[in-house]
Amino acid sequence: METDKNMKKIVLMRRILPGKTKNNNHDNRLLITVNVVGSSGPLRFVVKKNDKVSTVINSSLKLYARGGRLPVLGSDFKNFMLYALIEGSAALNPSEEIGSYQGRNFVLCKKKNNQVNEARSRMITREHSGRWKACLLCLAQ
Repeated sequence: METDKNMKKIVLMRRILPGKTKNNNHDNRLLITVNVVGSSGPLRFVVKKNDKVSTVINSSLKLYARGGRLPVLGSDFKNFMLYALIEGSAALNPSEEIGSYQGRNFVLCKKKNNQVNEARSRMITREHSGRWKACLLCLAQ
């Protein structure tokens, strides 16, 4: 009988003071928008303020792939950079918390692969004897 009275008090307190309950963790969550370069539309999802930028990039890639969007990006979060949509902003540090940035709108870009570009430029500038082996050797360097 005593436990029934206590349960009624708890239920009444939750109705009266919904923001004062222990299980209310909505204060540390953010709704963010991530625009993926080359995609048709933005991704919207909820993250915690203390989530790392690398976690947000990983979640964005998973949500993007789950939606079957094109172009296919891959799943390695280390190949991507996240930018805040604030004028003149640089790429966000992957080890910092997403809540430390003022904006809630972000852009996800794939990192440039300098090795492939260098190999292509070497292949174009180097004179070849017309054999395919010479071309492969140039790319291997």
